[in-house]
Amino acid sequence: MRAIAALLICLGLGLAACKPAAGSGAGGALPDDMSLGNPAAKVTVTEFASLGCPICAKWNNDIFQAFKTKYVDTGKARYVLKEFSTGDAPVAAAGFLLARCAGKDKYFQVVDAVFHQEADLLETDRNADKRDRLVKVAQSAGIPETQFDTCTGDDNALKAFNDRVEAAAKQYNIDSTPTFIINGKSLTGYQDMPALDKAIADAQAAAK
Repeated sequence: MRAIAALLICLGLGLAACKPAAGSGAGGALPDDMSLGNPAAKVTVTEFASLGCPICAKWNNDIFQAFKTKYVDTGKARYVLKEFSTGDAPVAAAGFLLARCAGKDKYFQVVDAVFHQEADLLETDRNADKRDRLVKVAQSAGIPETQFDTCTGDDNALKAFNDRVEAAAKQYNIDSTPTFIINGKSLTGYQDMPALDKAIADAQAAAK
């Protein structure tokens, strides 16, 4: 396990990407999932996403804020993020470990910051460059470089991340990211606002 610390500090270890898994579910939040919005909302929008997935980054950067303003901030929907490791798995793991280390209050701030660095993170093959960009994300959230090394070198935290990914892969039929489950209905791939509007309206109507 000590190799994990070196892995995440230099971002040199390949972690297993999530694979298609049998099973299904409503996509509700588990205790270890991060979420935003009213837990009692009639609609739950669950996103399966990876911080190493460029399409997930595009959705976050293009759509997430408008979706959050319209539905989450108004109490109409709860948003749940389920962490995956598709795409650049080391970037996904390091990014999510960093976000968890930042705490619940700053978790989504760090996730958003990593997504906004996605193009640069995936453009370079140099692990040192990736690390430098993630250190800057950490510093923007008030986490110094020494704490960044501690966060991303935490064997127990990495195991917990891998366990979350494995558990979700076993429970849900997810073969790509982003995938959204809205009150049990699955939508795969990049979803624009009209698609989300329709899916949420359908869920609201069914929940009455």
